[in-house]
Amino acid sequence: MTLNLRRPILIGGIGLSAALWLLETLQHSGSEMGETALIGLAAAGAGYWWWKQQSPKLELALPQPLANREAAEKAIATSEAAIKLLASEAQNSADPANLTAKLDRLRAELDRQDLRITVTGGKAVGKTALIQVLNSNWASQHPQKLSFPETAPLFANTNTDAKIGGDLVLFVTAGDITDSEFKTLSQLAAAGQRVLLVWNKLDQYLPEQQSQVLHSLQQKMQGILGTEDIIAIAASPNSIKVRQHQADGTFKERIENQVSQLDALTERLTKILTEERQQLVWASAVREAASIKLEAKTFLNAVRRDRAIPIIEQYQYIAAATVFANPVPALDLLATTAISTQLVIDLGAIYKQQFSLDQAKTVAGTLANQMFKLGLVELSTQTITGLLKSNAVTYVAGGAVQGISAAYFTRIAGLSLIEYFQSQELENAAKGIFNLAQLTKTLQAVFTQNQQVSFLQSFVNQVASRLSSQVSGPETVKSVAN
Repeated sequence: MTLNLRRPILIGGIGLSAALWLLETLQHSGSEMGETALIGLAAAGAGYWWWKQQSPKLELALPQPLANREAAEKAIATSEAAIKLLASEAQNSADPANLTAKLDRLRAELDRQDLRITVTGGKAVGKTALIQVLNSNWASQHPQKLSFPETAPLFANTNTDAKIGGDLVLFVTAGDITDSEFKTLSQLAAAGQRVLLVWNKLDQYLPEQQSQVLHSLQQKMQGILGTEDIIAIAASPNSIKVRQHQADGTFKERIENQVSQLDALTERLTKILTEERQQLVWASAVREAASIKLEAKTFLNAVRRDRAIPIIEQYQYIAAATVFANPVPALDLLATTAISTQLVIDLGAIYKQQFSLDQAKTVAGTLANQMFKLGLVELSTQTITGLLKSNAVTYVAGGAVQGISAAYFTRIAGLSLIEYFQSQELENAAKGIFNLAQLTKTLQAVFTQNQQVSFLQSFVNQVASRLSSQVSGPETVKSVAN
């Protein structure tokens, strides 16, 4: 097998590790150290200083305001840049052209006059009845063209809730809101969606209960929605039975239909559409542009992941071979950190995150330190040792556990970097923004996902079969150009 070692960091780190291993061997054999010892100690000191250098502090960008034309145009431009990036890296794919067509339609709608008012909510809260009354009693008299798309009932299926969009959302509830409703309302507001919370079926409550429910809604939504955006209505009140007593002592009964109570809602809608109509259109454009950008980023991440996984696999085997041939615990970290640093640089290049050498060392060091602090090294090594006992060929080799562990930790580091890069905004890569705290959280999640015994057993067997050839004969390691 031929391994790629045409990287200065790898050559320096692995070479220094090998030199120190040689020094260790000479000490144990009782050989005279002389100049060799001094050179080795100097190399060790220089190596320690080199790896301890820290990268500069980097700041995160702040979000931009949503409801203005400049923000809408900027969001469209950002999405366009993401599509162009996808086109440059995913040649012969129809995805960029499809996304560009969506963006062109969105750009043409920046000055549209019609508004889409989405009506959503759980099952049997009166969405359809509300739309019918609004269309017949209010929308037809409004100067702007209005449409009222209705979503499928929310919370009917926890896995496939309807997508909620539109310039304005009427979130309809039949009483005090549930935890699920509160969560959805909070998410909509956090995403910049203009929302009115509409409490329907007011007529089914006694007057003292009405004030209690309305107060409860206002308290729960405090800081999320203004009190003026929480409105009580009765879109289709229940009919009531009227009994009329006659002079002769008899009585007659009749069913009397009740008039809809929507004045508070229509007044609020009229005010919003008068004062915020254009802002609603621009805010919708921002959200839709972000959705298109997310599609582009999802496609791009898939392309980049396909390029990144082989690189991780290559470095995990380099780590395994290096540590297997040099199983001195104190030196394992030096060699694997050199490999991890080069891995950071190579993966960063794929994800357009250009690291300086100091930054790459800081990231690699952070990953290594966090693995120790979180107890991942001890836990995984114990598991790998147990699984390796079933492999008689490599278990007899003293460096097998260390070599396979080095490969595993290199893989975890690489997968953590992939997940981190994929979660970041594309613009942040170009600006050199990096969040080490977020990387640590990602590391924990990736480790948990890759700690299943079935995966580890397969991984151990795979790496062990690579290392077993070194028991009978070492592999060829040479420089290979990319």
